[in-house]
Amino acid sequence: MLLTLKQIRKNNNKTCQEVADAVGISKVYYWQIENGKRKLYYDLAVKIAAFFNMYPDDIFLPQK
Repeated sequence: MLLTLKQIRKNNNKTCQEVADAVGISKVYYWQIENGKRKLYYDLAVKIAAFFNMYPDDIFLPQK
């Protein structure tokens, strides 16, 4: 089962603000990404995945 970005964040006991600060974006921008309201660029996907010690593909690409 592929976890959503929100589930991954909650499983790691992090707030939107903590993730946003770590990757250099605003809390609102991060929330929009997490809720599919904003486009996600590769470099930011890499930063978010690194924050959670994961690979971008494991978070953002649907599994077959």
